[in-house]
Amino acid sequence: MKVGVILPLGSHANQPSSWAEVRAYALSAEAAGLDSLWAFDHAIFRFPDSEERGALEPWTILSLLGATTTRIELGSLVLGMRFRHPAVLAKAAVTLDEAVGGRLTLGVGAGWHDPEYHAFGLPLDNRLNRTEEGFAILRGLLDGERVTYPGRFWHTDDAVLLPPPARRISLLSSARGGRMMRIVAQWADAWNGAWVARPDDAVLAGRSAELDRACETVGRDPATLERTAGVSVRFPEADLPGPTGDRDKDLMGDAAALAAGLAAFEAAGYRHVMIWPEPMSIASVERIGEAVALLDRAGRT
Repeated sequence: MKVGVILPLGSHANQPSSWAEVRAYALSAEAAGLDSLWAFDHAIFRFPDSEERGALEPWTILSLLGATTTRIELGSLVLGMRFRHPAVLAKAAVTLDEAVGGRLTLGVGAGWHDPEYHAFGLPLDNRLNRTEEGFAILRGLLDGERVTYPGRFWHTDDAVLLPPPARRISLLSSARGGRMMRIVAQWADAWNGAWVARPDDAVLAGRSAELDRACETVGRDPATLERTAGVSVRFPEADLPGPTGDRDKDLMGDAAALAAGLAAFEAAGYRHVMIWPEPMSIASVERIGEAVALLDRAGRT
């Protein structure tokens, strides 16, 4: 099982982290023996009764980190399909993956925060229709195919990636239920369930079971769709709970407790865990590294 961390692209305060802070955080994760770095994709956060805040652009950050790091894997968790034309995204993904020696996982989803789409002049309508069409184009191009796709929202005409992909880039997505589960079952290589503290979380278990049913609906063996988990980890000095705002969804404790919590996900069949640490600091990353070292000594697979 691989263990990665979410990058601090946006903060709880008004201003996002700087590139220098992200770079130092990423290098500390690589030095600590972690397996991956994950960038989320938001332009702006606007919630009622809350101060608006922003985030750094993930594709730019991943590209910079590709040149900064040497071993650690890079991924998006997840890019909003409606932010970028899927054919252009496929071209960018293949270019970055080749540049970083095959270290990229491309995570793409439907997007959910309507205020940022409105603010940046992006479409709000037909969210899942646009997402499904985008996945069809992405998958074909990433597989090295010529793609003519006369969609309602996205279209291509004999599109092809040249030079061709050096390898098959893994396509990851997330879904909480409904039609998006079927889209993931149809097109993705991996699914991410987030944010939780334990693999037996009732909501996570329910979503995983629904994903199994979606795979059966599209004629796919559920075992061929890799399961990954977004795990919320909160350390004692954190001012705030993890990303859900529910402290019961946060994994807490020292390195041994954290290692035990992560081992439970491995035992449950999860092949990659992406940790959202609270706070997102170098100290948190180093503690996660200590837990990963304990997992390795115990025989992590």
